Amino acid sequence: MKNRLKIAMYLRLSKEDDWNAQESNSISYQRLLLRGYIERNFENYEILEFVDDGYSGTSMDRPAMQELLAAARQKKVDCIIVKDLSRLGRDTIETQLFIDKIFPFLGVRFISINDYYDSNAAYSN
Repeated sequence: MKNRLKIAMYLRLSKEDDWNAQESNSISYQRLLLRGYIERNFENYEILEFVDDGYSGTSMDRPAMQELLAAARQKKVDCIIVKDLSRLGRDTIETQLFIDKIFPFLGVRFISINDYYDSNAAYSN
């Protein structure tokens, strides 16, 4: 039997997002969006969920983000999915470093649904 793909959903909502009452960024909305995407696009998977509720995206030093990165380093994650790049991080340079260098080095596929970004498609040439 084929191994199950370990997909990490990363969800983040900062206090600033909550203050602005952006329902499209809520944790429950992100969870529904990501689960729907996974169900439509993957088979034979296990979902791991990492949630930073109330944390700013200006730093990667967030509890669930650190757990996610540790899981990726330990090869417990095959793919990371976020709603959009701003959920991963607000620092453009640091976020791009993870997408272009760190995740590929760790062998982790990265998908940002609303940005139409899938590292498998980006590096398939």
